[in-house]
Amino acid sequence: MTCLPGFLGGGSPCAALRALFKSSRRRQHHHQRRFALTSKLPLLASAGLPAPASLAAGPGPSALSSPSPRRRLSADASSARPSSKAGGGGFRPSRVVVVAKTTRYEFEQQRYRFAGLSEEDLKQLLALKGSNYSGLLERHRIHIKNVEHVVDSLRNEKIEVRLVKRREYNEETVRWADAIIAAGGDGTMLLAASKVLDRLKPVIGVNTDPDRSEGHLCLPVRYTHSFPDALQKLYRGEFRWQWRQRIRLHLEGTGINPVPVDLHEQQFSQEQHSRAHVNERFQDQRSQVSKPHLLSVRALNEVFIGESLSSRVNYKSCKPSFKFSLHRASYYEISVDDGPWEKQKSSGLNICTGTGSKAWSFNINKVANQAVEEILKIAKKYKSLNVPLNKELVQKVTDEYNESLLYDPEEPKMFFSIREPISNRVFSSSRQRGFASKVCVRSRCWDACMVVDGGTSFEFNDGAIASILINTDDALCTVLLQE
Repeated sequence: MTCLPGFLGGGSPCAALRALFKSSRRRQHHHQRRFALTSKLPLLASAGLPAPASLAAGPGPSALSSPSPRRRLSADASSARPSSKAGGGGFRPSRVVVVAKTTRYEFEQQRYRFAGLSEEDLKQLLALKGSNYSGLLERHRIHIKNVEHVVDSLRNEKIEVRLVKRREYNEETVRWADAIIAAGGDGTMLLAASKVLDRLKPVIGVNTDPDRSEGHLCLPVRYTHSFPDALQKLYRGEFRWQWRQRIRLHLEGTGINPVPVDLHEQQFSQEQHSRAHVNERFQDQRSQVSKPHLLSVRALNEVFIGESLSSRVNYKSCKPSFKFSLHRASYYEISVDDGPWEKQKSSGLNICTGTGSKAWSFNINKVANQAVEEILKIAKKYKSLNVPLNKELVQKVTDEYNESLLYDPEEPKMFFSIREPISNRVFSSSRQRGFASKVCVRSRCWDACMVVDGGTSFEFNDGAIASILINTDDALCTVLLQE
C-alpha cells in the first residue's frame, strides 16, 4: 500500500479513511466554495487549456453558446436538415450541442464533494483505493483537450455551440440543436441518443480518449484530432446517412411505474436503486390496471429484463440450521411474434438491435474455441465428421458461428437471448435465442427492472407487461463518412 503522510500514515485503511473525512469536514464550508468556483481552473491551466466559459458565465446549458440568440441560416436552409432519402447532398448545421462525458476524475471529484476534499485529499483517497490519481488526471486532460478541439472546430465554421454535461442535457437542449455530437465514447453516444426522438436529427460520436475507449459508435479515430476534416466531408456530402434501428417499449398492466431512474447519475447501490423506484411510484395507481404507456426512451443497444439481485443470502439465526436463499431467478412469461405465452425462469432476458448485436448480446451468446473443439471431438466419435480436427478448423467454425450473431444496425429486427434458462417439467425454453419483430414479457418478479442501454431503469414487477418492438420511425440518424 502507498505510504501516506500525516494522519494517513498508520493504522488500517478504514481508520485512515475516517480520519481523512473527519479532517476534511472541518474545512467543508471553505472547500465547497473552492470546489464550486476554482478547483477546475488550476487543473485546466496546468494542462495548457483555457478555462471553460461556463465558470465565468455561470451554470446552464447555454453558457457556452454563441451570444447571439438569433439562429444563423446557412446558404441553403435545407442543408441543416438531413434527408430521409439515400442521397440529400451536404449537411451544414447552424446549431450543434456537444455532449461531453464525465471522466473518472470528474466522477471522483463529484462523489466526494460532500466531504469538501482538497486535491491533495482526493489524491490520497484514490491511493487508498488503489487508483492512480496522476493517470486519471492525465486521461481527463486528454479528454478536455479533444473536446476543446471539437468545439473550436465548430465555432471556426461560425456554428453556434452549446457544450453540456449529462445533468444539463435535456429535451429543450435537443430541440435547440440541428445536430448532436457525443464527445466521449460509446456510453456517451448512448446517452446523447437517448433523448433524440426526431429521426431527422443526426447524432455523431467522437471518441475523445481512443487509447482507453473502444468507440464502435463513433467516427474513425483519426477525426478525434482532425475534426475539421470530418466537417468538410459533411459539407461536401462525402458521407451517407445511417439509420440505426431502435427499440420502443410499451408498459401496461398492474403496479406499473413509467418514471425512469437514471443509473449513471445516481450510481446507486441495489438497495438505493430499489428505494428510488419505490419513492417515485404513482401510489394511487398501484392497484389499477393501466393502459399501455409508450415510454419516452428508445433503446439503441439493448433492453435487459431481470431481477435486481441475482443472489441473496438470508439466515434465521447463528445456529448450524440457518437457511440460505440462493440464486433468485427471474420469473416471467414471454411471447415472441404474437406466439403462445411460455413460462420461463432464467437469469434474465436480453433483447438487442443490430447495433447492440456487437455488445452485451454477443458476449452472452458467443462460443469459445474450447467448446467448439470438444463438440467436434464428440462428433468424430460417431464417425459423422470425416475431416481432420486441427486448430484451423476449430477457429473457422468458431468464427463463423460468432459472426452469425451479428447483423446490420439498419435491419428492422431484434435478437433476443434467454440467459441461463432453467428447464424442468414446469418451466421450459423452446427457443433460447433468435430473431423477432415483437417480444411481449409479463413479469412474475418481485424486485425486477427493465434497463434500457444500461443507463435507464424502469420498475418491472408482478403484473407489469412490456411490449418490445422495432418501429422504423424511431431510427437514429448517424453518419458514415467516405474514406
